[in-house]
Amino acid sequence: MISFFNDKKNNKVKDDESLSKIASLLIHAAKIDENYTEQEKIIIKKTLIELGAESSNLEKIISNAAIIEENSNQILDFTREIKNTPESDKIKVIECLWKIIYSNKNADIYETNLMRRLAGLLYIDNNVMGNIKEKIKKEFSK
Repeated sequence: MISFFNDKKNNKVKDDESLSKIASLLIHAAKIDENYTEQEKIIIKKTLIELGAESSNLEKIISNAAIIEENSNQILDFTREIKNTPESDKIKVIECLWKIIYSNKNADIYETNLMRRLAGLLYIDNNVMGNIKEKIKKEFSK
């Protein structure tokens, strides 16, 4: 069976529309502290490439994601696509979200609240979420 969302062979998200929806969540997380930095944009781009985005389509995907994020009023719109990805891609997205949060060396109450809500919506075990958070926190505290 052909899947338009995942390349089972490489276990990566391939569809630009799917990537835009995932990127919209990443952008939302970056904007939640009202300080969307260049470093956060770089983190988002690297993650999209890891998920299978082509370099030539990256700006288009991010542009579409920004529009989706701006026109959405709830995170459920962002999480639907991620639920359909392989577990390894969910983990990459969660790692990226924590990298975005800790890119300024600090997690505020809005960012941590977002991550708690996402853990439930994406069915990520609390221990897994905590382990990822601590790993990323250590990376950014160096």
